[in-house]
Amino acid sequence: MKRIGRAGFLALVGTSALAGCASIATNLTENESFHRVLELPERLNLAVLGSGQPLAREYSDSAISPVFRHNGFDPPSTPDYISWSRKAWHGYRLFVTGLVETPKSYDLDTLRRSFPRVAQTTRHDCVEGWSVIGKWTGVVLRDVLADCSPKPQAKYVVFHCMDQDPGGEAYYESLDMHQAAHPQALLAYELNDRPIPIENGAPIRLKVPTQLGYKSAKYVQRIEVVAGLGGMYGNGGYWEDQGYEWFAGI
Repeated sequence: MKRIGRAGFLALVGTSALAGCASIATNLTENESFHRVLELPERLNLAVLGSGQPLAREYSDSAISPVFRHNGFDPPSTPDYISWSRKAWHGYRLFVTGLVETPKSYDLDTLRRSFPRVAQTTRHDCVEGWSVIGKWTGVVLRDVLADCSPKPQAKYVVFHCMDQDPGGEAYYESLDMHQAAHPQALLAYELNDRPIPIENGAPIRLKVPTQLGYKSAKYVQRIEVVAGLGGMYGNGGYWEDQGYEWFAGI
């Protein structure tokens, strides 16, 4: 039997007072609003999941590297991507799908208007052994996820990207819900106070400063909330499918 927390208990008391003792059982069974209240703590646990996690060091802007090195696959070359890049990304949308109550899509203007603007100057550590420091500005990932209300069975967040390897296989990455709720996990749209350059992942890239660089997927177009990895989701990421570690903490 599922335990009822404090929020659920208070809802039960309020519902009982309004419905009257004789009809409590019927109201609790049939009242959809009541069931939504009971589920509320599960849906709004992203802040709780993110609290207490170790933070990456943040630097002063004077430490920013003169050039933010880039690597990985070539930028996307589809007609849509080229068209968006020439029109200041008008037409591009970021989709959030999967195990969420309200699947949504956002253009860049909506992301800028609808969520707090957050900046962090952190170090990017590449698995190849080099590091650079950059100032990333964007929206906190958990804010966007919370806006779509993940379902209780949601366990992982998969990032589908627009860049591909030479054989045409698309890049992808994943985090579990705990990592996705980290307060420094950003969906970034600026690097060093300017729109992210194409070679660094425009128009939106994931930035996870607590893990190695391959986790910070570039060219993100769709975020899918899922119950598990494996199968069509492979080992949880393009490089993980080549033998890299899924958890790449630094």
